Amino acid sequence: MDVRKGRKYDAQGRSGGSVAGLFDSRARAFDRQWRQTFGRPGPYDNYPRATPVFDAGDHALDAYSTAVIGAVNAVGPSVVRIHPISEDGRMGVGSGVVASADGLILTNSHVARGEACLEVVVSDGRVLMACPVGDDPYTDLALLKIDKPVTLPAARLGDSKTLRRGQLVVAIGNPLGFEATVTAGVVSAVGRSLRGETGRLIEDLIQTDASLNPGNSGGPLVSTRGEVVGINTAVIVGAQNICFAVASNTAAFVMAELLKYGHVRRGYVGVAAQQVAIPREAAMAAGLTQASAAVIAGLEPHGPGAAAGLREGDVIVGIGQHRITGVDDLLRALDHDSIGRALPFHILRAAKRMTITVTPTERRPWP
Repeated sequence: MDVRKGRKYDAQGRSGGSVAGLFDSRARAFDRQWRQTFGRPGPYDNYPRATPVFDAGDHALDAYSTAVIGAVNAVGPSVVRIHPISEDGRMGVGSGVVASADGLILTNSHVARGEACLEVVVSDGRVLMACPVGDDPYTDLALLKIDKPVTLPAARLGDSKTLRRGQLVVAIGNPLGFEATVTAGVVSAVGRSLRGETGRLIEDLIQTDASLNPGNSGGPLVSTRGEVVGINTAVIVGAQNICFAVASNTAAFVMAELLKYGHVRRGYVGVAAQQVAIPREAAMAAGLTQASAAVIAGLEPHGPGAAAGLREGDVIVGIGQHRITGVDDLLRALDHDSIGRALPFHILRAAKRMTITVTPTERRPWP
């Protein structure tokens, strides 16, 4: 390739792009005027003509657009607008996603706000009323149910464990009341932990640069497979495109607990964890086949974990028979059956494998 007038040409002198075409047409016009005036060929007479060439960038953009449009078409009809109605009659705005055709809706706990009645606007414009099935402020998730028989287009929950950094994702919601807004970005990180407005730690978060604004809360984060891989929950105010969604695997676990019990009972060991990759050499040395685990990023000084001897920086690779490859596995292992049971925590500490027995207590109810 060579460059003429700031444009790229191939060996045959071909170039795509409107600027090159404009230059080419002006060069030919100049040559015609030159020949008319001086009776001989112009300086650009032998200059390569700009012939359109297929641009790989155009194809890539088209593939990107196709992926985003496919995700929106698959999940968009399942996205709803939610208006919590407070006792004084004021209405807020948030988003949600239909999780089952009979009217179950996943959203954020801070969107539902413990209200007994919420107005839901579905994709065909109908205004319906919904009641909370239950909510879990520890994961900022809530489950609603339409109060009459309906059939709604339901989205499919994907496996958030398969997400990789750099993977394309799409956020759909109603930011600032602008209905059915779509933004796109990538997965910046997985297995994050973040303290919410109340100071409680929310775990198993997906970090993304897909833009979120007030009103996006509770809406879906969607993969290019057309599956919900997260429930949008938070942004860091003042930062540029640092946004978070609760992973779909955690959402599926919480939804099942809320349907069964109306609340989530879980074991408490007093650790804050994040997903971490296990280097191949360390995994082989420790006899592990997994590529990731949950690292202890914070520890409550008087919690069961600290009392048993867990430390910050310990990498939890298993609990009992449960293999721990991320925070979602940790949350599942510490379910209601774990309360009061002595559980072997299999960890890596300073590249050495060891086991510490911890007895989880029941996590205190949300105040």
